[in-house]
Amino acid sequence: MAIVTTDHGVPHTSTVPANKDEMVELFVREVRDPAAGGGGPRKPVLMLHGRSVPVLAGFDLRHASYSWAEHLARSGYDVFMMDLQGSGLSPRPTMNDPCNVNPAQQNLLTPRPPGFTPCTPRYPFQLTNSYSDRDELHTVVDFIRKECDVEKVAFIGWSAAAFTMGPYAVKNPDRVESLFLLAPIFPPKGTSNPPSRLPRPGFPTFLGTKNGTWNGWGSEVHCEGQREDEMKDVVWEAIMQSDPVGSTWGPPEGLNRIRNFVRWGWNETTAAQGGVLGGSVPVLIVYGEYDRQVNTSPPNPDPELNFSVPALYEAVAGPHKLMVKLACAGHSVVWEMQHRNVHNLSKHWLKHLKVDGKTQGVFDMNTDGDLSPAP
Repeated sequence: MAIVTTDHGVPHTSTVPANKDEMVELFVREVRDPAAGGGGPRKPVLMLHGRSVPVLAGFDLRHASYSWAEHLARSGYDVFMMDLQGSGLSPRPTMNDPCNVNPAQQNLLTPRPPGFTPCTPRYPFQLTNSYSDRDELHTVVDFIRKECDVEKVAFIGWSAAAFTMGPYAVKNPDRVESLFLLAPIFPPKGTSNPPSRLPRPGFPTFLGTKNGTWNGWGSEVHCEGQREDEMKDVVWEAIMQSDPVGSTWGPPEGLNRIRNFVRWGWNETTAAQGGVLGGSVPVLIVYGEYDRQVNTSPPNPDPELNFSVPALYEAVAGPHKLMVKLACAGHSVVWEMQHRNVHNLSKHWLKHLKVDGKTQGVFDMNTDGDLSPAP
């Protein structure tokens, strides 16, 4: 029997300042395989995107073996993926106005939209924040709990998803079964408190170009066969399919519209709070050896921009925590040769909550998927 894909519009009362109190629909895709798991109940898994890549391009890339969601669905899981507001196919308040693009990037808006001339932002604020992101996650978690008739949902987050899923799990261990963080962004000395003023002054929208995105990923490619050249076109097409407006802007290949958000409350204090992470919520952290986005080197003097994956492992206070470093992998590992091993590792984790039979420890994984204790 074929994979069943269902796209949901989950009702949510917005707490994004730009459309506060409006009823919106959050985009959620569900992927399941009715023939998998013997026809019994399927464990629900929720996947969340990072800062710049919509969820479908990251987790449900229907090309060769790259769909992580499909891999888990064929293993018997009921997989849900969500776009936060400002990303993908969820609402993007204020972002359709090209004047609300970062003024330093408005030169990219040529030749499209036609007749555009540089202008000051009509909405002079950052778009979303930690409160609104966690509120949206909460709405989708409760939707899944009701849909699947379960108490807890397993989390998988990539990159900046850690800013939302980590603090949410700390505050809601009764709703979160486990936490799998791929290439998590973690500022150990980041702020715990929101800005004194919300929304924060700025602009709602950054822009990403096809070549800029690809070349940025390329700076982390150091192994033969680490990344297939065709992925440049495949991934960009998937990003554009999740952005019907951005795909009509700028050069013929379009532009990736990226929400500008302000975040707080994800640091060594939060990660240790109450011993929840690594306690009632087991944690697996996975990252690539060449990922320069998650490990700042040399350290950034701004604590908000100084990131460290090993610092996250150390900050998690509970004993049920594991960390795996992937050989020949960068931040875009979901589109690299190590993607199969990431899929298999997550499948094993969701079933056993262990790595190599252990519930604690630090490991290396080679390109064949072999694990060894880190030196």
